Amino acid sequence: MPLYEYYCKHCDGIYETLRPMREASDPVPCPECERDGSRIMPTSFTAFTFREGYPRRLPDKGTYWHLGKEVKSRIKGPFKPFEHPEINKPKPPPRKSKGDLDVEHEKTRQQASEVQKMRQSGVRPRPGLLPKKLR
Repeated sequence: MPLYEYYCKHCDGIYETLRPMREASDPVPCPECERDGSRIMPTSFTAFTFREGYPRRLPDKGTYWHLGKEVKSRIKGPFKPFEHPEINKPKPPPRKSKGDLDVEHEKTRQQASEVQKMRQSGVRPRPGLLPKKLR
């Protein structure tokens, strides 16, 4: 049954009632003063539709809602509970400090000098043990 809104002139109140469609225009007694109230147009209106099994607000902008926030796509694949990749963006990997970069550079330089010594002595270095830069 649809929900209709009615207005009581005597107590200046608005109230709602579930009624069959055939009785929609008939007056309904006010819950406060028991006098008949007349039907009015709805004071609030919520329109929605279903798309892909989810309720959608109208007008439908083609976006989705995740925990009250608007997102562009549904969650796909494995995910953590209550997290969405658009809202809870993954943290970027930490940047290497200047000391760490210096250590890596020194390590690469030493490997290169070892490879050069091996080649000069006639020993062929195994490619699987070398970094890509030195192959």
